[in-house]
Amino acid sequence: MKGFLHILIGLLLTACSQPVVRITEGLIQTADTLSCGLDRLQSVQVVEVFRSPGYVNNVLLTQFRGRYYCMWQQSGQDEDTPDTGVWLASSADAVSWAQPTLLAAPDDNTFASPGGWLQRGDSLIAFINRVCAQDRSQGGNTWYTGTADGLHWTAEKPVLMADGTPVDGIFEQDPLLLPGGRTVGAVHFRPGNRLNPVYTDDPSAVRGWEKAGFPEGDGKPIEPSQYLAPDGRLVLLMRDQNSSFVKLVSYSKDHGETWTAPAKTNIPDSRSKQCAGTLPDGRSFWVGNPTGNKSRRILALALSQDGYLFHQAYTLFNSQNLPAQRRKGRYKTLGYNYPKAFVQGENLWIGLSFNKEDVVLVKIPYPSL
Repeated sequence: MKGFLHILIGLLLTACSQPVVRITEGLIQTADTLSCGLDRLQSVQVVEVFRSPGYVNNVLLTQFRGRYYCMWQQSGQDEDTPDTGVWLASSADAVSWAQPTLLAAPDDNTFASPGGWLQRGDSLIAFINRVCAQDRSQGGNTWYTGTADGLHWTAEKPVLMADGTPVDGIFEQDPLLLPGGRTVGAVHFRPGNRLNPVYTDDPSAVRGWEKAGFPEGDGKPIEPSQYLAPDGRLVLLMRDQNSSFVKLVSYSKDHGETWTAPAKTNIPDSRSKQCAGTLPDGRSFWVGNPTGNKSRRILALALSQDGYLFHQAYTLFNSQNLPAQRRKGRYKTLGYNYPKAFVQGENLWIGLSFNKEDVVLVKIPYPSL
């Protein structure tokens, strides 16, 4: 009995000592509606890729064969309408961009939105979400198209589960390649668009996907992004659609096969998509709108040495930097929308939309942070 108690106490102490994702108390002050109590980061370069006459969002950047590629979803006026397609632009220097072309057009039953970039060997793959055009709440499926030269793209094919069936859901962020070769991600599965992490050991990462263990927890988790903490744990940050206005978090110790139940953090959020990742120097980061309400008029960057305690943060933009919206539309939220990160060399790039009508890239030289 005594030995059992020692084991039990040891397990409890181990559980209690596990790191928890959080921010330093008082670092972000949501009562400050201009800057959240944060200093403005000065070493920021803003690149405008495209000025839309209507609606744009979900901006994703990557680099392939020495050239930059940016894709986003675009429609005439409103969010997620039957005319929504995925558009693509490329650039040699990420400053001067070619005229956008249509990468994935809507069809009679679905509209298209970006699901993420993936590079495998000599190929660049774009995940394309095909969503029910008449009722987006019905969700959709994930497809992919690939290129070997950046000019010619293959016909779309469905992304497959391990049993050979199409993924009955949509990807929300770039999948993450782990050091051992496994790829992890997360899908909003049908019915109900329920979030569930997924993983595959297939080198192509367009097949072999398995659902991970993911128990119920706090809130309604959606729109996740993941990163690998320095201690080897995977961390999944999520938006809480139940309007707690804080980020949710889940962890995996077995390379994405099982995850902890989502739990609330003390990191303020605007109930919006955010992004997270790892810099080459080992620091973890997240970018989002830490307003504690629905406002997206502040965009901030936070940094952590250990992947758990975010002790350093800056504003990238606030309401004073926001241009006037040119045209109204359904769900055309004012502010800095849906940031998505791409790390390249000594730069952290953030793709996002201003007011859901301008495709914008933000270049941050991370050694200056």
